[in-house]
Amino acid sequence: MGRIKRKYEAGAATAYVSRKRALKKLQLSLADFRRLCILKGIYPHEPKHRKKVEKGSTAIKTYYFRKDIQFLLHEPIINKFRNFKVYTRKLKKAIDKGEDGQAKRLRQNKPKYKLDHIVKERYPSFVDAVRDLDDCLCLVFLFATLPRQQSAKFQTIQKCRRLSVEFLHYLIAAKALRKVFVSIKGIYYQAEIMGQTVTWVVPHARGFQKPTDVDFKVMSIFIEFYLSMLGFINYRLYSSLNISYPPQLELPADKHNSLRDMSAEERIEEMLAAMTQSLVPGLKSIDQAEVDEFPATGDEESGISEEIRKEQQSRSRLLKLFCNTKFFLGRETPRESLTFILRNFGAKVSWDPSVSAGATYLESDETITHQIVDRNQPPAKKYMNRYYVQPQWVYDCVNARNLLDVKDYLVGVVLPPHLSPFIEEGEDDYVPPERVQLLNRAEDEEMEMEEEIQSDEDGIENDDDEELKNSSEEDDGVDMASNEEAESGYEAEPEQPNKKLSVSAGVHEKVDYNKLQQKQKAEEKRLAEMMIPKKNKRLYNKIMYSKKKKAQEVRQLTEKRKQHDATQKSKRKLKKN
Repeated sequence: MGRIKRKYEAGAATAYVSRKRALKKLQLSLADFRRLCILKGIYPHEPKHRKKVEKGSTAIKTYYFRKDIQFLLHEPIINKFRNFKVYTRKLKKAIDKGEDGQAKRLRQNKPKYKLDHIVKERYPSFVDAVRDLDDCLCLVFLFATLPRQQSAKFQTIQKCRRLSVEFLHYLIAAKALRKVFVSIKGIYYQAEIMGQTVTWVVPHARGFQKPTDVDFKVMSIFIEFYLSMLGFINYRLYSSLNISYPPQLELPADKHNSLRDMSAEERIEEMLAAMTQSLVPGLKSIDQAEVDEFPATGDEESGISEEIRKEQQSRSRLLKLFCNTKFFLGRETPRESLTFILRNFGAKVSWDPSVSAGATYLESDETITHQIVDRNQPPAKKYMNRYYVQPQWVYDCVNARNLLDVKDYLVGVVLPPHLSPFIEEGEDDYVPPERVQLLNRAEDEEMEMEEEIQSDEDGIENDDDEELKNSSEEDDGVDMASNEEAESGYEAEPEQPNKKLSVSAGVHEKVDYNKLQQKQKAEEKRLAEMMIPKKNKRLYNKIMYSKKKKAQEVRQLTEKRKQHDATQKSKRKLKKN
């Protein structure tokens, strides 16, 4: 007789464990269990068959995988949590008894733990860590902008600021920035690191109001892990570029006396945060790798290699976007964001020394090409050899991968719409007129580049053809002379008189081939719809409904844009009158 299978002894009932049982098994408090799960990356799961897991109970519980809880049993940090509880109990007892010496010794021997082994455990390879960098950067940059408060420790805010500045310096050295977009929430950046696309948002530098619906205790646990993770990533990224870590600067003499009251360590921190100087390279020399070129064998491979070549050309143009340009930033502009972007693409940046440390030249410098002003009027003293533009010009140039016309971004001019580079329109999507202009301009530039390449190739071919032509002219002259002698021996035949021919005019039948083709396609579509099986008919109807809804939205947006353009045109006419 086989073994009797009993209920709830196999399957989903044994694969999950409730939070209450997990706490009892690990012998931890709820706060310590939550901290441990966040650090280890273990989260609750919703069972597929909740009734089986709950064994007929109707109580709402939080469930975890049993394997995850068993995995936590061997974590060495649990002992550190217990040691910390003992430490707090001893410290409280010493303070209550008035034993100041004992309390001081306990504070000096406060138990600490490291998260190095957890970072290595969660991310076995470096590419995995870079791929999961989005949330880490968003939270680190958020904490770096927080003021000094009880919810976030000052040491944590200071460390977030230091690591975020180090990460921005790496992006400047590697020229890894690709896209940028200014929104109400903050400034979105997208960079390419080790072949991985990383996107994060940096809050605007505004006054901070602490939200009431945010649990800063939970966020502080996340930031504790992310700081360890970002520290490892920064070290590995700096090593890949042969830059010494922690970053070091070759500090020049302080021309403007803006750092005279600071210590050497504070001066380095201020100059690093300014991001106007390059970093000191490491001791080892790394050879630059060159891309190998292989001849394409088929049509598909040749098409792919052509696309790769075009992408490399556009990327090289983007990296040299602001080369040979000098910018001066006004005191009202977002200085850190503009400095980071402009330095990424080869520009030199400075500002007034009274604004912040790190200014490399003054406003009176005659070599400045662009001055960024975020006011309705330019400064009182104007220079004729530079452009006065608004900050949006820099962001739009990066997204367009080209230097846009300055006249649309002059001081006091109504700016064009700031389009998001993260949206890729499809065939049936609404495309703003400004995006259409940018796409047409990009296509024209690609055509010009292809024509230049083709003209160079044709020039080489023409040189070879001229040599062949010169060598064959002598032979052609001899053949022509012999042919003329032979033709002169024959007599010309008498011409026959022309006969009058008459043709009756016919009636031309006008056929609209486009209309016929559309009619034929509509008929084929109708027949295909009739042949759809009944079980797939509902899905097809849903797809067609969504397409019609999308087309309706596109029509509405187009009408709105026409009305907006008409109102703007009428306003301009009224201003002129």
